[in-house]
Amino acid sequence: MKFNWKVIINIQGALLMFIGGFMLLCLLVSFFYDQSAWEAILAAAGVSFTVGLITWLATRKQENKELRSKDGYLVVTLNWLLVSFFGSLPYVFSGTIPSYPDAFFESISGFTTTGATILTDIEALPKDILFWRSLTQWIGGMGIIVLAVAILPILGIGGMQLFVAEAPGVTPDKLKPRIRDTAKRLWLLYIGLTALETVLLMFGGMNFYESINHGLTTMATGGFSPKNASIAFYESPYIQYVIIVFMFLAGTSFSLTYFAFKGAFNKVWQNEEFRYYLFSVLIIILVSTVAIYVVSDAGLEKSFRDAAFQVVSVISTTGYITADYTSWAPLLTVIFFLLMFIGASAGSTAGGVKIVRHIVLLKNSVLEMKRQVHPSAIIPVRLNGNAITQDITFNVLAFFIIYITIFAVGSVAIALIGVDFMTAVGSVATSLGNIGPGLGTVGPVDNFAHLPGAAKWILSFLMLLGRLELFTVLILFTPYFWNRNV
Repeated sequence: MKFNWKVIINIQGALLMFIGGFMLLCLLVSFFYDQSAWEAILAAAGVSFTVGLITWLATRKQENKELRSKDGYLVVTLNWLLVSFFGSLPYVFSGTIPSYPDAFFESISGFTTTGATILTDIEALPKDILFWRSLTQWIGGMGIIVLAVAILPILGIGGMQLFVAEAPGVTPDKLKPRIRDTAKRLWLLYIGLTALETVLLMFGGMNFYESINHGLTTMATGGFSPKNASIAFYESPYIQYVIIVFMFLAGTSFSLTYFAFKGAFNKVWQNEEFRYYLFSVLIIILVSTVAIYVVSDAGLEKSFRDAAFQVVSVISTTGYITADYTSWAPLLTVIFFLLMFIGASAGSTAGGVKIVRHIVLLKNSVLEMKRQVHPSAIIPVRLNGNAITQDITFNVLAFFIIYITIFAVGSVAIALIGVDFMTAVGSVATSLGNIGPGLGTVGPVDNFAHLPGAAKWILSFLMLLGRLELFTVLILFTPYFWNRNV
């Protein structure tokens, strides 16, 4: 089967025009705050829009506009690569990140909503550049909603079929019967929650610029902050609790959040993944609170707040910090490292493995024991009361095996470059899980600037792999995918 290259290229052209338009929004910040990077941003927007327009015009006339499954894999992967490439132009043109490997790393970290940074003095950068940095994460988060609802379930990618049960356009009793209508409603919810958090942060004393930056990066579970110390800069318990709530919401399936806003709370509570997500967060917060209270001189409320913030930040893959979790106790360091392999809900902007996969793996493991006792019995794995197909179970098992293999190989590769093993393990885990802070010298109070260039390219690739559910990217490296007879 041949690829429909005209459709693929046409979509990339439209996307580049879209990115160029978003860059122009940063000019509002440039002029309002009298910032110096407006020329660089305008040039980057012009290049992106012009390339996109030429590409779109050259491929707009086509007889066959059908996008097939093999085309979809290319479209999705090329989308994230292209926006990361052109998204790095404002950094390069303005001279704020003159090294291209560093600029690309910062850009792909933004669009994949990872939040790992090479910047050592964030507050020294112009406000318009920092706004673009935050905007890349918000765009990436919006893109993940589109993928989750409209593309990945159709392609059968990486267990996202499990989200289909909550995605309209698949079953008649869900949000709306048309995927386009669903995407619009989820986008409106995404925009509305971003605006609501921005307003609530302003009530807490944060200025408008900082509030909207944090609103953009919280709902995207990205974690970029215009402050060097991240949220630790703000000592206000109110601000920290507001962000905790919105990080948790951002890690919840947007379809469930939509149902909650419609008053259908029974749909939310009946969802197994949400219950596992909620109770996992509460239990880990409780354990962490006790541990912090015992090993530090912080009071009970401060211990609870620090525990809640860091637990929700890591499990939702947001990556904000208010404290250095690696400095508390070895047990807590292990707990937070393990949290990097959990992730939040399918259908959210969070990265990571996703809780629903852990549920399927756990249930299948228990049922496998029953199958050993009753080898002739047909005992399916059930999710939300419904049996899931064996194909999905095998998909989840394959995902875990590949995920752990990539983690192990990536850690060894980074270590061989000359990075100490703790940092190598931490950087790979946080990049693959799209989290942000890791362990070692890339921990919560550090950054990725000191890593060798080769390590940054590897980690950039891992960010893309993790964000696009592994299979979307890995399948492009198989001979089977490029076989014209398939």
